[in-house]
Amino acid sequence: MSAGERRNAPPDPVVRGVARLLPGPSVVVAAALIVKGYAEVGDGFAAGVVVALAIALVYVALGAEDAEVALPALRHAPKLAVGGLLLALASGFFPLLLGEAPVTHHPGPGGHVTKVGALELFTPLLLDLGVFLLVVGVLTTLLHQLGRAPGVGKR
Repeated sequence: MSAGERRNAPPDPVVRGVARLLPGPSVVVAAALIVKGYAEVGDGFAAGVVVALAIALVYVALGAEDAEVALPALRHAPKLAVGGLLLALASGFFPLLLGEAPVTHHPGPGGHVTKVGALELFTPLLLDLGVFLLVVGVLTTLLHQLGRAPGVGKR
């Protein structure tokens, strides 16, 4: 089998199966990274890279067209990136509205932290969410553009 035939051969069924199953667990791992990010090692950037790598595997294993069928939300990646950028900027500049320095954490030390179950809601979490959305949106958009590049895979 020549190199050109291998390049155009359909991927192994095991690889296709793993590619279809991997995005779900990767989102769960990313959520854990975001929640633990402000207190321990991990953050929105690492969570975004985990999800983007799972999406990259889907693109490589299924091809651009099948990846978009398997993950229809991919067409919203640019909007996700813009939303993440706006959320990250808003969390950093919100303190200016209160007359404080940018990127001041709220609530401050000793302040009352709102909790949803075990999750503590404060500005670093919003920043991590914004960075996560930005990283996933930008990397997914890049993958989409590379997968659709003219002349790729054609002779």
